[in-house]
Amino acid sequence: MKRLPPLPALHTFLITAQCCNFTRAAEQLHITQGAVSRQIAGLEEHLGYPLFIRQARGLDLTAEGREWLPRVQQVFALIGDSVEQIGAKRETLQLKAPSCVMRWLLPRLLQWQRERPDVPVKLTTSLAHGVDFAREQFDAAVIYGAAPEDSAGALHLFDEQLTPVCSPSLLEGSPGLLAPADLQQHLLLHPTHDAQDWTVWLRAADLQLSNIVSGQHFETLDQAMSMASHGTGVAIGDWSLIGDDLEAGRLVMPFELKVGTGLGYYLVTPQISEPTGKLRELMDWLVGQAHRR
Repeated sequence: MKRLPPLPALHTFLITAQCCNFTRAAEQLHITQGAVSRQIAGLEEHLGYPLFIRQARGLDLTAEGREWLPRVQQVFALIGDSVEQIGAKRETLQLKAPSCVMRWLLPRLLQWQRERPDVPVKLTTSLAHGVDFAREQFDAAVIYGAAPEDSAGALHLFDEQLTPVCSPSLLEGSPGLLAPADLQQHLLLHPTHDAQDWTVWLRAADLQLSNIVSGQHFETLDQAMSMASHGTGVAIGDWSLIGDDLEAGRLVMPFELKVGTGLGYYLVTPQISEPTGKLRELMDWLVGQAHRR
């Protein structure tokens, strides 16, 4: 394969072909007329044929030069488009979050995009609760769990607080929900495959229920909350995540007891780099939203 001509020389050819004048090309390229002439001569030597006919009144393209011009224009147009497209992708903040936080996070990201359309955010969700920045190319991530070891680089959003929730219609029906013991008469909805969340809350309430093993399990918190809002049963949910549902009246808390698990939600970034200005704005805004509860 023949060695490709140098890109700067092709750019000089493009400008010169559009001007058909060495002097005007030099002005546009901010180099001397002699430098333009030498680059064109070097390109012609590399190709093995002339690209211009030198005349006293200026320049004309040879037949080969006329064939080269649209091809070179296309090459530089593609380069320009690539610069814009890749630059736009880099300006979009890449955020990862576990699916369990979507009920809180998604409405706020939609609000952010309405307020700051100049700072787009691409959200990737996962059942995983953490992030591995060494393998995953994200600008930031919401993680769920114990406080990160490098707590200095993590922003605390809120702690997990478990409490039963249900549809308002369930409180009005029969059997009622006047006391925690009344849960025995209702279908218990689990946001995970195990009964851990219900077990933690019932232990704090000093209560044992036989129907905890016969409840209905879901893949995500969002699914359990949706079923609860339709009056299917009583779900155990994280009060920190369902404030919007409680304020809108889609869900109610039949009891006041909220039980902290020692786990929480944190906003983290790669340790190897400082957040950009726009990323820092988004992070501070999300923390502010979390603390408004």
